[in-house]
Amino acid sequence: MRIVRGSLGGRVLRAPAGADTRPTSEKVREAIFNILPDVEGMQVLDLFAGSGALGIEALSRGAVHATFVDQAKPALTAVRANVRELGIDARATVLSGDAVALAQRHQPASPWQLVFIDPPYASDLAIRSATALAHLADNAVVVIEHDRRHAPPERIGSLLRTDDRRYGDTLVSFYEVSR
Repeated sequence: MRIVRGSLGGRVLRAPAGADTRPTSEKVREAIFNILPDVEGMQVLDLFAGSGALGIEALSRGAVHATFVDQAKPALTAVRANVRELGIDARATVLSGDAVALAQRHQPASPWQLVFIDPPYASDLAIRSATALAHLADNAVVVIEHDRRHAPPERIGSLLRTDDRRYGDTLVSFYEVSR
């Protein structure tokens, strides 16, 4: 698994040990970033971070800071190792704990502008996490990765789906703040 583009493009990422984590493929990550606006200078939140591939890809492409959240020990070990080995410690925060609770109470230095939510598919965690999001910028984009059977609704609180794409069994829904 490699970083697709940017200052860290081509660098290899560690994946969490075990079968509990499903890393976002390079193909899907590249497609997501081709759809997103320029991430230069953005504050990023990566919920259910796993290896941290989505947040690290954003940092590679110019995001100013990424906060990675996961509660699985193998995922935390992998994302911490990736951040350290890539030398991006100063631009990354790794938090251990419940993504829904941390999305609600963690206050970044400035509001989140880009949020990735990639929970286990067979759960309601995507909707619960998106609903719990606090501290979003007015122009924030929220990206939810899911499968066909667990598609989130068109509107989640103040978030409105603006796009969705399918890549094999993986679907990606894009939301923007609608106030």
